[in-house]
Amino acid sequence: MSTQPDLLYSEAEDDLRAAVRSLVTGRSDHTAVLSRAESGTPYDDGLWQSLAAGIGAAGLLVPEELGGQGAGHREAAVVLEELGRAVTPAPYLTGSVIATETLLALGAQDGEAAGLLKELAAGRTVAVLALPLSASADSRLPTGATVTGVADAAAADVLLALRADGLYAVRRGEATVEPLTPLDLTRPLAAVTTAGDSGTRLADAEQARAAVRRGLLAGAGLLASEQLGIAEWCLEETVRYTRDRHQFNRPVGSFQALKHRMAQLWLDVAGARAAARNAADALATGSAEVPLAVSVAQAHCSRVAVRAAEECVQLHAGIGMTWEHPAHLYLKRAKADEIALGTPGRHKESLAELVSLPGPL
Repeated sequence: MSTQPDLLYSEAEDDLRAAVRSLVTGRSDHTAVLSRAESGTPYDDGLWQSLAAGIGAAGLLVPEELGGQGAGHREAAVVLEELGRAVTPAPYLTGSVIATETLLALGAQDGEAAGLLKELAAGRTVAVLALPLSASADSRLPTGATVTGVADAAAADVLLALRADGLYAVRRGEATVEPLTPLDLTRPLAAVTTAGDSGTRLADAEQARAAVRRGLLAGAGLLASEQLGIAEWCLEETVRYTRDRHQFNRPVGSFQALKHRMAQLWLDVAGARAAARNAADALATGSAEVPLAVSVAQAHCSRVAVRAAEECVQLHAGIGMTWEHPAHLYLKRAKADEIALGTPGRHKESLAELVSLPGPL
């Protein structure tokens, strides 16, 4: 019999949210994000150090005996909500969640994998999985020397390369990272090439594939929290704007048609919050329903984030179409997230299989 999931935020999680929000508000406002994205170097190393080491967010998933905070997925989800709200360019999802979860799944308490986990937890090193951002836990995983569409490779010190005979930790100097042109400028993509004899072997083929799939599953589950943060900001900003913007001597938000659109969006966001929190709680408690919770969260939250961003752009009218207004950053992040770690359609198919339905939902 499954236990009831805890969808509420604890006091500690609220304190963590306040700390992260204060940091990104002061160091990663929309003007700064847009300026850095335009420069081709979206990452702020000082911000990352403050987040990863200062607040300790990089080690939330890492046990205390390996130098981490010994927290869990619920706390990491809170961090991702706040990073999503600010569309902050940071290798948190790719490094502190997916790569970290992959290394944890190897179960090593010493050796190269454990040493790397200690570096990640301390914020001294950034590692990313050298797989396309579109890869999902149930998709075919590429094992070639060159992999395209790797997210945050430009910020990585170590690349975790999946090969036919296992998983390897490849230092940045041993790999070639060629930047690509992404839709979302706040999460750069690259083509990564690693030579077959480079790096240190961390696991054999069977163990490596299981660990990578675990990392991708956790990443998909917590990506829902980032999508929730995107949707929440878009809803709040749209409500604020339509309250302040006047036409015919009254706020445009007072018109019934717009009221209905924003009320429906509020309901969608409330549902997304429940789905995202359920996925985070399932991961944190090690529930047997993790695959089900992740598929539900991604199938719903992906759609809500995109719709919220589209409504934000449209209901801001002309100003929402400008480069200077941040709405386009949220729309691009939402669209990029929609196809990250499995599309909503693929997650619906997985959901149908998990609950033994005869066909697609």
